[in-house]
Amino acid sequence: MDLEFDGELWFWRGPAPWHFVTVPEEQCGDLAAASASVTYGWGMIPVTARIGSTGWQTSLYPKEGRYVVPVRASVRKAEGLQVGDVVTVRLTV
Repeated sequence: MDLEFDGELWFWRGPAPWHFVTVPEEQCGDLAAASASVTYGWGMIPVTARIGSTGWQTSLYPKEGRYVVPVRASVRKAEGLQVGDVVTVRLTV
């Protein structure tokens, strides 16, 4: 399954701070349907992600009925990203 969407980069200040992009609601239904066959626990979905020319392996996290894409520091640095930037994310489940 391949998905592409635009989303805003945001920062979570929890006990383990991290940057994320939220998957749009209309695409979360497809992910939820696929999760039963690909999840490795807690609803996490392994994916290959790409922003710009930078790709990486990660897992989508379920959050408040949707999914979020964690964006590593190396990706943010390579693509010159800041909190609030709207980015195009490509995912392969």
